[in-house]
Amino acid sequence: MTDVVVIGAGQAGLSASYFLRKRDVEHVVLDANDAPGGAWLHRWPSLRMRTVHGIHELPGMPFEQPLPDERANEAIPSYFARYEQLFDLPVVRPVTVTQVVNDGSLLKVETSDGVWTTRGLINATGTWRRPFWPYYPGQETFRGRQLHTADYQGPEEFAGKRVVVVGGGASATQLLMELAPVALETRWVTRHEPVWREGPFTEDYGRWVVGMVDERVRKGLIPRSVVSVTGLALNDQTRAAIASGVLDRKPVFDRITPDGVAWASGEHFDADIILWATGFRHDLDHLAPLHLRSAGGGIRVDGTRVVADPRIHLVGYGPSASTIGANRAGRSAVRELVRHLETPARLE
Repeated sequence: MTDVVVIGAGQAGLSASYFLRKRDVEHVVLDANDAPGGAWLHRWPSLRMRTVHGIHELPGMPFEQPLPDERANEAIPSYFARYEQLFDLPVVRPVTVTQVVNDGSLLKVETSDGVWTTRGLINATGTWRRPFWPYYPGQETFRGRQLHTADYQGPEEFAGKRVVVVGGGASATQLLMELAPVALETRWVTRHEPVWREGPFTEDYGRWVVGMVDERVRKGLIPRSVVSVTGLALNDQTRAAIASGVLDRKPVFDRITPDGVAWASGEHFDADIILWATGFRHDLDHLAPLHLRSAGGGIRVDGTRVVADPRIHLVGYGPSASTIGANRAGRSAVRELVRHLETPARLE
């Protein structure tokens, strides 16, 4: 048995482990990856550090900015690996958690490598293992290729192809701008009109964004995506792409045909590839046996604490689903969980 099990060794999980170590709390970090890096290991190879939106350093160790052309899926995992080694964090990998179940006053964490019994749980699994694929009529008839951003390897595979990019987030615009120069033709479609935001991401604005997301998780609703609150960044690169027609957004199609996509108006776009830049969902299926979800579809969380079970904290979920938010969430989760574990059980 251990006092705390942390599931996931990304930014939030490592932050939590750091603060647990500082408080001398016995714990283990279970990570499904073969190597350090969290979700960054799975970023597309062509993503370079110059296009990565701010990386906040982990607690206690500065992040030395890599060269602009360094691959993000190498630079950041390297930093995570050095961090694990510096603080001697108890990460065990590769271990896949299959389910977490109640065992009286304890929790049983069942995995591909045995069972851990614990008094407290910090879940930091993120989203990268759950790419979201929406369904549209006729999708199964499409003779071309369909892939999700989770499978994107670079622009070369789109050379000379007609490509539909579906999605209104930052990854959709980034990949569209990257592949458009080599593709024969592109079409960008979104469910909602994109909202472009100009200007710096100030601390006050950041607090407002966090507040908007926090309000939903406190009600037990499914967290909104960050871009649905912040909008898309309007900078020199995106302005040029808008002016050139690359970021000329169209409403999403009504159906998929064997050779493309079609709208109710009768318009049709011949396509060789549909790239689904439709985001991810939180990887929480292993918590299903605990019945934590509310009627609103999400898990009610107060800060990081699961309202239905104070033994469990979610970091990297809702308002803490950012690099800086993950650090703060790790510290907060550890402080509150340790307080809970130190409180004597009330007599019935």
